[in-house]
Amino acid sequence: MKFPGKRKSKHYFPVSLRDPLLQPIKEMMDGENNRAYIVGIDQILVDIEAKIDEDFIQRYNLSQGHSLVIEDDVAETLYKELTDNNLISHEFAGGTIGNTLHNYSVLADDRSVLLGTMCSNIQIGSYAYRYLCNTSSRTDLNYLQGVNGAIGRCFTLVTENGERTFAISPGQMNHLKPESIPEKIIAEASALVLTAYLIRCKPGEPMPEATMKAIEYAKKHSVPVVLTLGTKYVIADDPQWWRDFLVENISVLAMNEDEAYELTGFSDPLLASNMALDWVDLVLCTAGPAGLYMAGYTEKDYTRQTTHPLLPGAIAEFNRYEFSRAMRKSDCQIPMKVYSHIEPYMGGPEKIMNTNGAGDGALSALLHDITANNHHRMNVPNSSKHIRTYLTYSSLAQVCKYANRVSYQVLSQHSPRLSRGLPEKEDSLEESYWER
Repeated sequence: MKFPGKRKSKHYFPVSLRDPLLQPIKEMMDGENNRAYIVGIDQILVDIEAKIDEDFIQRYNLSQGHSLVIEDDVAETLYKELTDNNLISHEFAGGTIGNTLHNYSVLADDRSVLLGTMCSNIQIGSYAYRYLCNTSSRTDLNYLQGVNGAIGRCFTLVTENGERTFAISPGQMNHLKPESIPEKIIAEASALVLTAYLIRCKPGEPMPEATMKAIEYAKKHSVPVVLTLGTKYVIADDPQWWRDFLVENISVLAMNEDEAYELTGFSDPLLASNMALDWVDLVLCTAGPAGLYMAGYTEKDYTRQTTHPLLPGAIAEFNRYEFSRAMRKSDCQIPMKVYSHIEPYMGGPEKIMNTNGAGDGALSALLHDITANNHHRMNVPNSSKHIRTYLTYSSLAQVCKYANRVSYQVLSQHSPRLSRGLPEKEDSLEESYWER
């Protein structure tokens, strides 16, 4: 996408060149001080895939076909054997937030900031080196906290019959300290992006405290806090605790239909999203073959009716006002709930290569739109787009369209990380994501 990143393009913004507002501030628009970005915290890990025999599984006391956490010393021995025998087929940078920030930077062609831990000493060709190599150069890694030890590693061990066994070594991925959270970086961000995994760690690990420190800074500076739930199992342990956490700390919630069910008790993604609006301002819910849903708030007097067919559902004609832009509930005088839905792009890929990361891809598109709104407000403050304090630049319908397209792209490839933006042949369609 061209907006808000820097591209060799005639237009940086989806507004007319005849707009007189643009002429006096053209030089300001090109300045580095007027660029918006997002910041996220992650458990930094590398996904390592290798082809092995069954003796290997037995030698390391793993459970074939299952997932098991292994100690750091076992992980080092296992990794050395894999590398010495050239058994590794893929090494991908992983992590929910790392994937989301990478995809955001690819789509926006602009900066994101990643917080977490990284090996202080990195050898060429090592897993930590692979993480850096497979992360967008637009993702700022300068604020990572160095650790003397390993980052997280998730080994996917494939036997000859195709069965996959998982060995997870957390290393020091949960050892991010509160003092490593830079207040200034969060204060100037368009959003702080987190995952539920950060809050639920082993006793004594500093990651939860560091995460709460980041949330404290974000709330202090009115920066939207975005949470992706990550897995239904974390939520199922104590749904009420998570509801209370959302009320206190979160503005934007991203989840899939399984996580939504554990959180709300509703299997219908629309009803689950509607209930989640009791706790947050904006909801993105991916629902597999059913597509994706969005739910949010807007000012009642400024709702915009859709021109698309009205959809049936648990809430009758729920998409009537899907051309409205999302706002924080606290910024509305008379808040009104609005919803949107979209079916999978082109019915979904002909062949799904990878389901891991499709939701993260959708979230990266939403974050791009939120950041675009901040970027435009910084550079064209007198625009009619900013008479009211909106959370997104585009309508819910347009954000759904964009998120849906990015999810399709992730499903169509082996890696959860985009190697480039949307195909060049779609450049003529890009402005449509920013129309409404």
